[in-house]
Amino acid sequence: MSEQPVGADLRPPADDAEAQCLLRDGVIDLEGRLLDASNVTLVGAIRTGTLEAECVYKPVAGERPLWDFPDGTLAGREISAFLVSEATGWGVVPPTVLREGPFGPGMVQLWIDGDESVDLPAFVRRDDPALRRMAVFDAVVNNADRKGGHIIPTTAGHVYGVDHGICFSVDPKLRTLLWRWAGKPLPEDAVAVLERLADELRGELGEQLHEHLTRREVRCTQQRVAEMLRTGRHPEPSGEWPALPWPPF
Repeated sequence: MSEQPVGADLRPPADDAEAQCLLRDGVIDLEGRLLDASNVTLVGAIRTGTLEAECVYKPVAGERPLWDFPDGTLAGREISAFLVSEATGWGVVPPTVLREGPFGPGMVQLWIDGDESVDLPAFVRRDDPALRRMAVFDAVVNNADRKGGHIIPTTAGHVYGVDHGICFSVDPKLRTLLWRWAGKPLPEDAVAVLERLADELRGELGEQLHEHLTRREVRCTQQRVAEMLRTGRHPEPSGEWPALPWPPF
C-alpha cells in the first residue's frame, strides 16, 4: 500500500479490498501532473470518511491519439490489465478502477511508493521471481511498453508494474526490458496460473474484459495464453515489432 502521509483522522487502506473501495468512492483532490507522461496523468489525494491515500488519475479526455489503438480506449486497457493481474493472483498491477473524476471518466489507480534505494537498471537485469512473473503477465496482455520506469519495487519486497494503456493489441507488440527468460521453460507455478487463467478467460474474466476490449482482443488474449501453454516456454521477440521500449527508462 502507499506510504504517503495521511490526515490526522484518516488512515491508509489496509489491503487491496479497502483500496478498491477508496478508489471507487473517494473524493479526488488533484495536486499536480506527471509531465514526463505521454498522456495526461494527474496525481493527488483521494479520501473517504475514514481512508486517505495518493492516487493517479488518467482521464480519457487526456489520452493522446495513437495510430495503432482506437481513441479513448487506454483507460479500459489499464482496467483490463488490472483484471488479468487479479486473476493471476500475482498482484502485478496496483488497485485500479474506472470512474468519473474531475475531468470526466478515467482510470484511477493507487499510487505506489517505490524503494528509492533500488538501482532500477541493475534490478531489471536480475533473475528475480517477481520480474519473471511480470514477464509472463506482459506476454499475456501483450504489453507494448514495459520500460524500467514502469517497474516499481517497494520496500516491502513486492514488485508492481504500471502504465498498461497500450496492451491487448491483436498484433504481436510485446516490447519489454524483461527478455532475460525468452525461450526458456516456464516455471511450474506459472504454468498452473496460465491453466487457471485459460479457464477464467473462457468464463467470468472474459466477460469482464469484453466490457473494455473488443471480442477479437479478448480472443487473442486467450490465444496467447494457449500458445504459452502449448510451448511451455516464455515467448521470444517476434521480429515484427521493436523488442525494446524507447526510451528504456
